[in-house]
Amino acid sequence: MSDKKSDENYMSIALDLAAKGQGRTSPNPMVGAVIVKDGKIVGKGWHRKAGTPHGEAAALMDAGPNAEGGTLYVNLEPCCHRDKLTPPCTDAILGSRIRRVVVGMPDPNPKVAGKGIDTLREAGVKVDVGVLRERCERLNRVFTKFITTRMPFVTLKVAQTLDGKIATSTGESKWITGPEARKHGHMLRNVADAIIVGIGTVLRDDPSLTTRLEDVENARDPERIILDSTLRIPLDAKVLNVQSKAKTYIATTLAAPTAKIKEIKKKGAEILMMEGDAIKLPLLMEELGKMGLINVIVEGGSRVNAEALRSGVVDKAAFFIAPKILGGDDARGSIGGSSPESLDMAIPLLDMRFTRLGEDLLVEGFLKRSEEYHPDQQQSSDRPQPVDRLPDDRRHRRRKRHKK
Repeated sequence: MSDKKSDENYMSIALDLAAKGQGRTSPNPMVGAVIVKDGKIVGKGWHRKAGTPHGEAAALMDAGPNAEGGTLYVNLEPCCHRDKLTPPCTDAILGSRIRRVVVGMPDPNPKVAGKGIDTLREAGVKVDVGVLRERCERLNRVFTKFITTRMPFVTLKVAQTLDGKIATSTGESKWITGPEARKHGHMLRNVADAIIVGIGTVLRDDPSLTTRLEDVENARDPERIILDSTLRIPLDAKVLNVQSKAKTYIATTLAAPTAKIKEIKKKGAEILMMEGDAIKLPLLMEELGKMGLINVIVEGGSRVNAEALRSGVVDKAAFFIAPKILGGDDARGSIGGSSPESLDMAIPLLDMRFTRLGEDLLVEGFLKRSEEYHPDQQQSSDRPQPVDRLPDDRRHRRRKRHKK
């Protein structure tokens, strides 16, 4: 096996390890590492969740003294700063006397951004960068978006008929797609930090917004975010009474009745008070970013879906399409509002992927290229400035959202 093929093989293993942390590392990236010596793997590890050792440190602990003189493969540049709960990985690497480090991609975190690589090289470690870089960038799209913009990565999830309908004229929507597609939807929830729906969905369907995956070990619920500007939510709604470790947040405005706010808080939900008389999704996303919720799914109705696209907060579209046709002007479409006058104004999807799920088809695509969040590019003056990686336990330190 050539040196290039060998490097790609071990980096692929590191990427597979990193992916094991999907949905559990927020607000940190997914990192996997492999240590190779004399043509054999002597250590493996990955970042399991926020607050635990990073992938490099886990691999070094696994290898022990066998790491000396070996090569470390890691999908993301090792960190070199101390503004976090765990020590810098560059210190651990140098202490282990690793001879060579192969890095998949530079860390977009402004506190690292090449400094980790420089630290290792200055200490005499040979460092190679860019092996399977595209795969590495794809794996951590969510983190890259967050760490360079302060905003969460947003996926718009829609289940619709072939002609774009999400409900009949009477509002019936269960179930447009089949069991395989629904299970995949719950897999998306399992790795998301939060799920957003509008009050219309709550009033119409009364969903619990939980993850139902009985055959998946350690499945978890995302935080539930309900858009409800005037607090129309019934106190007996499932999202206010569901047994779950995840919290329910109601995003509302100053138009919300004070008495209703108090009743909702008694239910254990939290209030996200937004300025103005309407909920502006970009401002809400900024707030979710501050909370460390960096991977968000929008599962709204036609109005919420349209507003998410119009406001520019959506990064990825995931459309589950059932081989059914409803027809009619009175059946609800998946995207509301008015259509543009020109096809030039249509939103293109990039990096398309098609997946067959039983009888249904999942169509996925990105609305923005990952390069838009790349640290090597100049940021526009109106884009939020970079934010340092949040401390590993930021998500677990909720601050009070509303006092009244």
